[in-house]
Amino acid sequence: MAKGFYISKTVGVVGIVVGAAAVATIIALSVVYSQEKAKNNEVKPTEGTTTTTTTTTAAPTTAPSNEPWDSYRLPDTLLPDTYDVTLWPRLKPDNRGIYIFTGNSSVVFRCVKETDLILIHSNKLNLTAAPTLTALGSTPAPTIKTHWMQVTTQYLVIQLNDKLKVGESYELFTKFLGELADDLGGFYRSVYTENGQEKMLATTQMQPTDARKAFPCFDEPAMKAYFNITLLHDPETTALSNGRDIETVDVTVDGTTLKKTTFEQTRKMSTYLLAFIVSEFESINAIADDIRVFARKDAIAAGQGEYALNITGPMLKFFEEYYNSSYPLPKSDQIALPDFNAGAMENWGLITYRETALLYDPAVSSNGNKERIATIISHELAHMWFGNLVTIRWWNDLWLNEGFASYVEYLGADSAEPTWNIKDLIVLADVHRVFAIDALASSHPLSSKEEDVVRPEQISEVFDAISYSKGASVLRMLSDFLTEPVFVRGLSSYLNHFQFSNTVYTDLWDHLQIAVDQTSTDLPMSISAIMDRWVLQMGFPVVTINTATGHLSQEHFLLDPESNVTTPSQFNYEWIVPIRWMKNTGEQPLYWLQAKQAFRVTGNDWIVANLNVLGYYRVNYDMDNWERLLSTLQTSHESIPLLNRVQLIDDAFNLARAKIIPTTLALRTTQYLSTEREYMPWKSALDNLDYYYLMFDRSEVYGYLQAYIRQQVEPLFDHFKKLTGNWTDVPEGHYDQYNQVNAIRMACSSGLEECTTLVSGWFQQWIDNPSVNPIQPNLRATVYCTAIAAGGAKEWDFAWGMFQNATIAIEADKLRAALTCTTIPWLLNRYLEFTLDPNLIRRQDATNTIISIASNVVGQPLAWDFIRANWAYIFTQYGGGSFSFSNLINGITKRFSTEFELKQLEQFRDDNSEVGFGSGTLAIQQSIERTNANMKWLAQNKAAVMEWLINTNQIKPLG
Repeated sequence: MAKGFYISKTVGVVGIVVGAAAVATIIALSVVYSQEKAKNNEVKPTEGTTTTTTTTTAAPTTAPSNEPWDSYRLPDTLLPDTYDVTLWPRLKPDNRGIYIFTGNSSVVFRCVKETDLILIHSNKLNLTAAPTLTALGSTPAPTIKTHWMQVTTQYLVIQLNDKLKVGESYELFTKFLGELADDLGGFYRSVYTENGQEKMLATTQMQPTDARKAFPCFDEPAMKAYFNITLLHDPETTALSNGRDIETVDVTVDGTTLKKTTFEQTRKMSTYLLAFIVSEFESINAIADDIRVFARKDAIAAGQGEYALNITGPMLKFFEEYYNSSYPLPKSDQIALPDFNAGAMENWGLITYRETALLYDPAVSSNGNKERIATIISHELAHMWFGNLVTIRWWNDLWLNEGFASYVEYLGADSAEPTWNIKDLIVLADVHRVFAIDALASSHPLSSKEEDVVRPEQISEVFDAISYSKGASVLRMLSDFLTEPVFVRGLSSYLNHFQFSNTVYTDLWDHLQIAVDQTSTDLPMSISAIMDRWVLQMGFPVVTINTATGHLSQEHFLLDPESNVTTPSQFNYEWIVPIRWMKNTGEQPLYWLQAKQAFRVTGNDWIVANLNVLGYYRVNYDMDNWERLLSTLQTSHESIPLLNRVQLIDDAFNLARAKIIPTTLALRTTQYLSTEREYMPWKSALDNLDYYYLMFDRSEVYGYLQAYIRQQVEPLFDHFKKLTGNWTDVPEGHYDQYNQVNAIRMACSSGLEECTTLVSGWFQQWIDNPSVNPIQPNLRATVYCTAIAAGGAKEWDFAWGMFQNATIAIEADKLRAALTCTTIPWLLNRYLEFTLDPNLIRRQDATNTIISIASNVVGQPLAWDFIRANWAYIFTQYGGGSFSFSNLINGITKRFSTEFELKQLEQFRDDNSEVGFGSGTLAIQQSIERTNANMKWLAQNKAAVMEWLINTNQIKPLG
């Protein structure tokens, strides 16, 4: 699955509201249906259909026991081989206004351990006939004694009168009915408008545990099987699934004329990778490669699928070469959905996307939108091998799937767009991003024990930045010190050996070790000995280099050094660290840090370690080396490699927050920026200064901070004014286009009157002539936000109207985010209420909209009150098991920095303990930890920061 928090790797959807931090990243929204229709989640059949509801024995009502059906993991008694599934989604409601689907499924399984019990996952499905069991061998099948739905653990439980025999195969047949809800999970419906007419489609999202909402199945990743899918659907619609359609015929069912589409059998695969879709969409295709892109008819007619189609073929060829393995399937379909819970999902042969992640229109799509599409497509295509062909055995190793795809997505995108130099962006988008979370005492290791990740909400909780971004970061580090040829050699061996099977992460280490042993690669110890320290313990080290004594040391880096680390580590929070470094005279040989060791440096040289940020660690220096580096930044910053300028800023600010170096030293790393024209150092600085906005935008320090930022950014603003011919041209370079956005965003938000006048003028031109938008696509998110923040109800209402009428999802997304930028409280309160109405704000966008409002300093207390007042409703409606809830809680509380706010947060935790927090449970603890750290930081640094800002160039506050 793609990162649910995708917007762009490089540029935020909206600019900073005056006095607010940068808007939070877009969060995936995975919604589950809110109301159980009956005790067994029963949905009664539509009147007039031929289905009838069977009576099932009530589930035991006693307390949880040691019975197999009270365990969330399947027993190791049965193994599925083949499924035959037929489904009929109704795209029109019944006479009660309920959308349903009906179906039947046969699963052939083999008994591997003697048992008189069949457990098969089933959630929110109602059986419409008694299940039947047939033996495929010579011995008759045992008769069924009783069956029931075990709601808590989501099983159909079937007890037999006799035992199944080891080695024999059996076929279980079920008929069922479910609700085709709008909950974005399992088999669900999505609605959109085309030519003024409301249209409906049926689609799927199975990962991680929702295939069981579509049909009864052994819904664990190791339970791979072959699937034969048949879909019944309305004549005007088209059906899609993982395999090619091999036949479509007209049929009549219960007097209804339908099409029946049968698909070829899938390869052996996991249930979470299944997909089936019924829609009126159209497609474009590359016939030679059997690649198709599906979307709404008007989107296809407008050519919005062309870019995705054009880059998919080259990316597939890149990955075939990279993996040294042919694409495993005969076709590759991609489809853009109006309602989707994540960025994208790697269903084998039928990848599903949000519209904003697949459709590109140069008239409205920014450079960042285009990059996002390229990287998400690359991420999903990478999964076709790593994740789909070879699959993790259980969700505790999710990081291996998602971390790997998050790393190589940059390689695949680079193959399609080589002029972007996109591979460097992993430092900002993944390494530095996840440092902030992994530096908390409440972080967690990449890989957990299987028994610690069993319930659906626990599984959803591992879909976090640790799995994606830390996974990507440590695999990039591994690839670097092994060298890419050795890494790829071991990877190819791993994929070929385990194809169509399942693995644990150590299997990859084994095959990489074989590749190392076959080459002259020099390592201080085995791959397992090195990498298990990065996988099995949370956090990362800060490496301290003393250039005076020539010694190195390492310690566990914690943002709050006084926090209590309760998670034990077998490695005592020590790592085997590959040190790439350089002196002012050039790059030096790779050095391995295992303990405190001698390190030869020349006293008058400046040195930089973690060259190009290829390692997953921070670096601190003695003060003399820091001074040499600061002097070099001021006099000849280009002599320090670009990514290490990025690193110096990020390391300094975070070392300061951890009280390792003075806060004023961190601030000094930004002084040279008035002469910096590269995007990435600016982005690093602004990301870190966001924390200062969060801490100070409600205090007297804020005015001085704004004045300093304006002083530093004004030369950059003038640079792009000249470069673009007074804002008429678009910069040529990929990163220059991003930095132009930074220049306008920060100049306006820091009070540069010329910028605000410019931006408000553009927006007013649009208001005056709504049919012609004069604002360049790259600048729209920032311009919309700034103009709405500077304006009033007129500007907000205009943008709301344009949002409601937007036919292109990317444009609608920019407007939706920009509407959170207003500084008028009643407008923000009204907007919060809109998030509860899916007719106004789509379910997939609701939590992100709330987070964006909370990012606005005016909106933050409103959003916090809203969440507390509506938590039970939001938790029920928007799915406690979804992985968006951790981001919602973190996004709402990131500004908390007072004793009063801490008490409120603790009270919120206690008041809602019975309702629960689902996948946000860990986020509550992280928010409390972060609030404590913020309080300490403010007490220790507020006066020093204010004094430094006042003394730096005699800055006076704005206002």
